[in-house]
Amino acid sequence: MKKEVIHTHDAPAAIGTYSQAVKVGNTVYLAGQIPLDPASMTMVTDNMEAQIRRVLDNMKAVAHAAGGTLDDIVKLNVFLVELSHFPLVNEIMAGYFSEPYPARAAIGVASLPRGAGVEMDAIMVLTD
Repeated sequence: MKKEVIHTHDAPAAIGTYSQAVKVGNTVYLAGQIPLDPASMTMVTDNMEAQIRRVLDNMKAVAHAAGGTLDDIVKLNVFLVELSHFPLVNEIMAGYFSEPYPARAAIGVASLPRGAGVEMDAIMVLTD
């Protein structure tokens, strides 16, 4: 099956040996997004709410570039340096996703790239 690389300037450029997303058939695998501002490639460090929103805005841009929306995401992984921020993730996600919500995992980690407090990756399925 053919792989299609997805890229948009509305999300941070890949800073390593990976793609923003890869589409195989009608499934899109979105790479992990940290709270990088796509225009300046600097970290959003204001507060955890700003970081979570930046990550979701980045994911939204990549999903759009692939021909979908956040509502097409079927699986979401959330990586948090502090699991105490999980209720805030839930609160903010409610403004970005609608029911039925994606399946999700929340994973506590020791650290994330560039000192981020949150990272998310996802699997999206597009309808024909």
